[in-house]
Amino acid sequence: MLLLDARGQVGRQLVQQYGVRAVPTLILFDATGAPVLRQVGRIHGDQVLALIDES
Repeated sequence: MLLLDARGQVGRQLVQQYGVRAVPTLILFDATGAPVLRQVGRIHGDQVLALIDES
């Protein structure tokens, strides 16, 4: 897992690239780098784990 500070240089670039509008935002990517899950606000661990288990 990679956590980024949205205020840092890399974080600001990714915020723009992925259209992040609120913190926290979780974006889960597949092996090809495509976003497969996006959650804004409270993170729902059960949904994230279920998606990972499907992969």
